[in-house]
Amino acid sequence: MSAQHEGGTTAAHRVVILGAGYAGLSAAVQLAGRVEQGKDVQLTLVNGQEHFTERLRLHQAATGQQLSELSIPELLEGTGARFVRGWVTAVDTDAKTVRIDDDRVLHYDTLVYGLGSVADTVTVPGAEEHACTLSGAQDAEVLAGRLARLGSGTVAVAGSGLTGIESAAEIAERYPELSVVLLGREEPGAAMHPKAGAYLRSALQRLGVTVRGGVDVVKVLPGAVELAGGESVAADVVVWTSGTRVSPLAATAGLRVDDRGRIVTDAMLRSVSHPDVYALGDAAAIRQGYGVMHGTCQSGMPTGVHAAVSIVRVLKGKQPKPFRFGYYHTPVSLGRNDAVVQFTRPDAGPRRVYLTGRAAARYKETVTASPWPTWARMKRMPVSGVWWPRGGRFTRIREAR
Repeated sequence: MSAQHEGGTTAAHRVVILGAGYAGLSAAVQLAGRVEQGKDVQLTLVNGQEHFTERLRLHQAATGQQLSELSIPELLEGTGARFVRGWVTAVDTDAKTVRIDDDRVLHYDTLVYGLGSVADTVTVPGAEEHACTLSGAQDAEVLAGRLARLGSGTVAVAGSGLTGIESAAEIAERYPELSVVLLGREEPGAAMHPKAGAYLRSALQRLGVTVRGGVDVVKVLPGAVELAGGESVAADVVVWTSGTRVSPLAATAGLRVDDRGRIVTDAMLRSVSHPDVYALGDAAAIRQGYGVMHGTCQSGMPTGVHAAVSIVRVLKGKQPKPFRFGYYHTPVSLGRNDAVVQFTRPDAGPRRVYLTGRAAARYKETVTASPWPTWARMKRMPVSGVWWPRGGRFTRIREAR
């Protein structure tokens, strides 16, 4: 299972994992539990910060709710894996190196690329300069500060997808004195069963959220957003949740990417242009029988586990197996005590079955609980990581004082 490096010496196979999100951490923990560190594999996990960001809960952090602090180095303790804090600034697929913060270089034999995505504030003029996003913990902290200082006024949430819906509901419930407007091309819940979608929209109405579907935000101004057709909507704060983009690093490195910059993979999650590179989660264009997967925690964690298992198989001289995944639900929180859970077909299309109200809120808390217990179990019993869907304990949430 070892590799031959410069000078003909035999050494551990170097695996570098970029990004410690849901997918990257799943790959790191699963791989660390299946190999002997230092002898079989030298595993390095790179991330820009030491604390894990629960992106599924950033809409809560943005309204002043303090989430648990989850330390990535602490999670990796006892595994032998090395954690490197820093930002990836370049990947050289010919030299098989990764540059960190421009001044450090890591060598790899196998690269696992899981750098994820951020809010797309580039496409629409003014979004980068004037809108808040929920791409990370710092973004959520900035938005929380602005909302707390606002007192009264209007918050425009641009984007009627899941992040936009959850953000609008959370803000409206937490700050009833604010006017919240949800703007999007589609009606919220349009992809759900009609009755589930109707419940979602009625819940937004109950919370006081003004919904405007069928509109397109074409410009963000210091105190307003401009819609296609010339109409302006006044807003003291704009929350941008309309679309995502990935880092251009993969394309710059010469990896084959799709029109959105995601790495195109084969059935085993390897880059079609560079088989020594595995791509995970939002950073990958992974095709299944129903089309290209969309990035979620629900699908991201399984890609990480599958990549780790595949790497181990290759090191043992075996062929990796194809990745197969089907969606099973779409949980959407509507504040702290209400939600809609739409059960889906594998292609994410809605089934007739759905949950609403407190039962749905409880279900969502269960399935979106902190992955920490899952990863801790995977450290002890790696085989447990291949079982999905996952459950686990609730994430401990502390109210800000």
